[in-house]
Amino acid sequence: MQEIKEIKTVKITDKGQICIPNIARLNGFKEGSKVSIIVYSNKIELRPLSKISTVMAAMLASEKVLAREWNTKEEDEAWKDL
Repeated sequence: MQEIKEIKTVKITDKGQICIPNIARLNGFKEGSKVSIIVYSNKIELRPLSKISTVMAAMLASEKVLAREWNTKEEDEAWKDL
């Protein structure tokens, strides 16, 4: 079980945006670094991109996730002769 460092409350705007409190002091979150947003059915996780493991990367690239991008008429047309 992971240790909880801090709990903050934020409001979601009418545009679906939130302002994330300063987390720069937490390991891996530095100004200018990239962050992965992982969406589950009941929660959202922010992770420093460098902290994504090979196993997690494979999960994120699962068929279900990729199907949303690749299950299009354009993709079907591009691959129809293979």
